[in-house]
Amino acid sequence: MLSLVQNEVNKILAKKKMLLITGILIILAILFAYGQNFQYNNTIERYTKANGQSINISWQSLVKQQIVDLTNRLNSPYVKASEINSIKVRIQQNEYYLDNNINPITPSSGRFSEKLMEQAIFLLLPLLIIILAGDSVCSEFSSRTIKVLLTRAVPRWKVLLSKYLSLVILISIVILETALISIIVSFAFFKTLGFNEPVATGFKVVAGTLDASSVIRVFQWQYLILIYSLGWFVSIVVGTISFMVSVLVRNTSTSIGVMMASLIGGSFLQLFLTDWPSVKYFFVLNLNLPQYLSGTYQPIANMNMLFSSLVLLFWAAAALLVSFLVFTKQDVLV
Repeated sequence: MLSLVQNEVNKILAKKKMLLITGILIILAILFAYGQNFQYNNTIERYTKANGQSINISWQSLVKQQIVDLTNRLNSPYVKASEINSIKVRIQQNEYYLDNNINPITPSSGRFSEKLMEQAIFLLLPLLIIILAGDSVCSEFSSRTIKVLLTRAVPRWKVLLSKYLSLVILISIVILETALISIIVSFAFFKTLGFNEPVATGFKVVAGTLDASSVIRVFQWQYLILIYSLGWFVSIVVGTISFMVSVLVRNTSTSIGVMMASLIGGSFLQLFLTDWPSVKYFFVLNLNLPQYLSGTYQPIANMNMLFSSLVLLFWAAAALLVSFLVFTKQDVLV
């Protein structure tokens, strides 16, 4: 089995997909870091214009200015009714940060790496995993190497298991690579790691009011481990479903197309979530696990971290079962 897995890993590496994924991650990390740095400088500039202070600006002053800006927006006659509760919650959250001496605004490598994964886990990360897993099995059919693969004195299930294990290994490498690239790139921009800074998680919104009674304080490095663990879990689920599609179809472009259509279609289905609650069982609508950590994210009643995790786990288990049942029984003559 070890030699089979090693062979499959070498096959994927030979296609230079990891180089492509690494290049994409580096470019996007640089763009996001530049954008966050630009946004932070704009915040300082707005504060300077409003208060006339240009040196020794503390993060507390910037958060207080954000509260003033949000309050002015809340009192504006042009504010939408649907945005009022959200603005109130953001004001209350900023007040909590001030009262508990938690810096939510100054850029650091830890905070940037956290935000990058939170933003990437719903679309960018699944797309990278699809690139990696989309032709896991179907490429053997399209290149007509499946006969050679199955002429070995190895059961089919072992052949497929070796492909799946190699995929899990490379997905894990992608997650570690994402963390390392985001830390290195952001440190070049912000010059601070910030791994020992406190992070507050577990906010809840009850009747339009922020409830901080369940908030837990952890270090930034601990929160990063949690966020990237969720990213790894989501990536394994997406990779497993892509693996199943690769078994079911015999064309790489079709396999990748089906998965991309699922991701894009899922984002559209989210618009109908409140009117059609049954779509909450579609795996795409449950990928954004980190948003539950804030305690303020609940797209529909009964959707929470446990529900979404179980839905994703069911999809992964079902996809893996279908993959082995189909591959071990189907006619693979080409």
